[in-house]
Amino acid sequence: MSTTWSVAMADSFIHKYPIVSDMPFQKRRCWNYENGCALTMLERLWYTTGDDRYYQYIKENIDLFIQPDGSIDTYELNEYNVDMINQGKSLFMLYDRTGEERYKKAIELLVTQLKGHPRTSEGGLWHKKIYPFQMWLDGVYMTSPLLAAYAQMFNESEWYDDVANEILLMEKVSRDPATGLLYHGWDETREERWADNETGCSPHFWSRAIGWYVMAIVDVLDYLPLEHPKRGQIVGIFYRLTQAVMKYQDAESGMWYQVTDLADRKGNYLEASGSSMFVYALAKGARKGYLGKDALAAARRGHAGLVERCVGKGEDGAYYLDHICSVAGLGNKPYRDGSFAYYISEPVRRDDPKGYAPFVMACLEIEAAASEN
Repeated sequence: MSTTWSVAMADSFIHKYPIVSDMPFQKRRCWNYENGCALTMLERLWYTTGDDRYYQYIKENIDLFIQPDGSIDTYELNEYNVDMINQGKSLFMLYDRTGEERYKKAIELLVTQLKGHPRTSEGGLWHKKIYPFQMWLDGVYMTSPLLAAYAQMFNESEWYDDVANEILLMEKVSRDPATGLLYHGWDETREERWADNETGCSPHFWSRAIGWYVMAIVDVLDYLPLEHPKRGQIVGIFYRLTQAVMKYQDAESGMWYQVTDLADRKGNYLEASGSSMFVYALAKGARKGYLGKDALAAARRGHAGLVERCVGKGEDGAYYLDHICSVAGLGNKPYRDGSFAYYISEPVRRDDPKGYAPFVMACLEIEAAASEN
């Protein structure tokens, strides 16, 4: 390639989807976490390349929602949904660059949600109001990096403690000692049909859920002060979990399966979003010194597998990323029981930002590692 994979993929995304919230599978134009994934991807690319096309894309897509008074169109605080926090991550960059108060007010609105957000008995954020006393791995990524950035930018250091508690609590309640992996969700009440009567955990390991969690940690560590009393423990958890993840990397493809530990079970498949998240976290963790050279080697194998098996080029000349699980959750209607059959039943699709964005960020990390050698 004459250009990097990160730039080629990002430029293809912008070409195909000038407004991310108008992607074909989005039900309506609204503030949501998938938008946030795409904008975070482009923010990283802007910092790396300095190309203002990426900044303009972020600003135009954010400005569809941020009103002059700092309110956010289509966002409902009282839904108490952690997913709605993720799109706010780019507001810090916009506020820093423009100084416009509406961006700061929008950040504060999202933090206001988290101040009053319902919590478990030990202070863990419920995933959503409609999922009482449940914590999901996904939610740590939606909230913790934004709160850590808020603590840093506005000198509100108590949020560092809250973020550290969220990361540590999620690991404590969801970790399986036999595999070292983390279960997708946990119900403190044990009332959900998917919850184990003893542990409260859902029954399987979903690669994307674990991916969200390891991405959350490696991004939070960008902000968490070196002297924070829980920092070493969080780095240790990150190391322990990534060591477990690497054991389940497919030797032939370098990728990971949809249900992480059941590679040989019929119907399981190599999945792009979880694999991309692992590649990103392993490569960034190695670059930052949290992980060793084995992690970077695993990341490179994973990246090569993704390029070979999941990247394609359409008739319009634009690249796409395929084999992305569309969605997976727990409970609700129709009821999602967390079974193996459930995880492999959800459809796969191309270009979903939940896979595309981590892939581009993984490319940036692999390219950074190559430039250092």
